[in-house]
Amino acid sequence: MAGGGPGGTPSVLVVSPRRRPVRAEVATSVSRVMDGLRVPVIAAPMAGGVSTPELVVAVGAAGGLGFLATGYLSPERVKEQIRRTRALDRCPFGVNLFVPGSPSGADLTEYSRVIERESRAIGVAPGEPRWEDDDYRAKLDLLIADPVPVVSFTFGAPTASDVRRLQRAGSRVVVTVTSPAEARLAEATGADALCLQGIEAGGHRAVFVDDGHSPAGGPAHELLELIRSVRAEIDLPLIAAGGLADGASIAAALAAGATAAQLGTALLRCPEAGTRPAHRKALTEGRATALTRAFTGRPARGLVNTMLSRLSETAPAAYPEVHHLTAPMRAAFAAAGDPEGISAWAGTGSDRTREQPAAGLIDELAEEIASRR
Repeated sequence: MAGGGPGGTPSVLVVSPRRRPVRAEVATSVSRVMDGLRVPVIAAPMAGGVSTPELVVAVGAAGGLGFLATGYLSPERVKEQIRRTRALDRCPFGVNLFVPGSPSGADLTEYSRVIERESRAIGVAPGEPRWEDDDYRAKLDLLIADPVPVVSFTFGAPTASDVRRLQRAGSRVVVTVTSPAEARLAEATGADALCLQGIEAGGHRAVFVDDGHSPAGGPAHELLELIRSVRAEIDLPLIAAGGLADGASIAAALAAGATAAQLGTALLRCPEAGTRPAHRKALTEGRATALTRAFTGRPARGLVNTMLSRLSETAPAAYPEVHHLTAPMRAAFAAAGDPEGISAWAGTGSDRTREQPAAGLIDELAEEIASRR
């Protein structure tokens, strides 16, 4: 993944040589990405319907790079999202995969009772707390058979063998990390770049292993500190993520050593995003953000609401079991347009979000970044 300021010389991410021919479309797209992004901005993959083909294409057409999120989608649905993105525009884009962990083994008896009580109060039954691997292997095989320019991973590092398979297919590989220790593990797989997620980031923490007790699930590095620490020992392109919602914060991340900035929260109010109305409403209310396991069993940063405040203290570390347990309750609140019971993921830059088309936002960010250099 390459970046550079508007009008400046782009940083180029060199890829291991491909060992077999790839589709012309993929080879062309990879070449375009390697030439450098016009704007060093990447649209974060946001699972749950927020990252749409329309958002991916709008960011790509404006000079950035968009990502599709495959979390919670079936392989068939992923294939359709990729098809639709290609049909809308030929700009390069990426696809993100969740690396599966292992069943937590946590005792969910008491928390299941709590969620059942909260769910029944709004007229729905709780979900079944179950573990599954999000069809990881099937999605990976799909991306190797039908390559895209960039594939990123969250919640862990892929195996070195899988990284090589993707690279041979023509994709570059990015691994999301939250600490220097995770960065070293990701580098060892042969990844082409790292996405550094600071504690400020909205949505799920990308920790490889949730420690089960600390709010962040592990070390809580602020973004600029994380960039400097990883840059001091790893010579790979670094993508900064966490609390970046304007040109000033992006410029600071680039100055600290990042190649590009990955934005999620900043895009939530764009019309192309699949953000639910209740979530959009909450973003305009000046709410604070907090880390919680209440909705999914994995640390995540979201806007503070009634359920987050009520459930966070007792929520167990059990992902995706808790995600499935609370899904009907969250869906009911969302359908009612009530932000008090949804997982309204957002980072610390939520108070700086803008309601405007993605292309206009990227253009404004490009101007703001340029003015800071």
